[in-house]
Amino acid sequence: MKKLKLNITVNGQKHTLKIDPNLRLLDLLRENLHLTGTKEGCGIGECGACTVILDGRAVNSCLILAGQCEGREITTIEGVTPEDGLSPLQQSFLDNGAVQCGFCTPGMILSARALLDHNPTPTEAEIREAISGNLCRCTGYTQIVEAIQAVADGREEQQGSL
Repeated sequence: MKKLKLNITVNGQKHTLKIDPNLRLLDLLRENLHLTGTKEGCGIGECGACTVILDGRAVNSCLILAGQCEGREITTIEGVTPEDGLSPLQQSFLDNGAVQCGFCTPGMILSARALLDHNPTPTEAEIREAISGNLCRCTGYTQIVEAIQAVADGREEQQGSL
């Protein structure tokens, strides 16, 4: 099978790769770029564990072919974590008890970040809508919504980027 040349930017770093045309974005991130924070839960776009930000929009990376990302910008959970600690959103998840087993957390954080980037003061209903594609089996969502609302309300210290 002929390889496809792919130019993408992931977490601010440009990459040029030769890939199989059928490679999913999720697999490119995990296997080729070794960014394992993006999880595979279901592989059919139902759980949101594989959520990344593609050109400012939260998407399920298991449903996108890597080749569709030519020239585009992708942010993974590794890209929202500052070198000196946690982002305010990540810290808020910890402070509000929104992390249980942690499997859904990267996808939740990226869905929340995409929301807050476009709407810094969302209502509770808007937060719930933004994370509706992310399944969590541990928290019951209340703490997750509270964590996102705390950042939106400015109750979590706004150091660096969300």
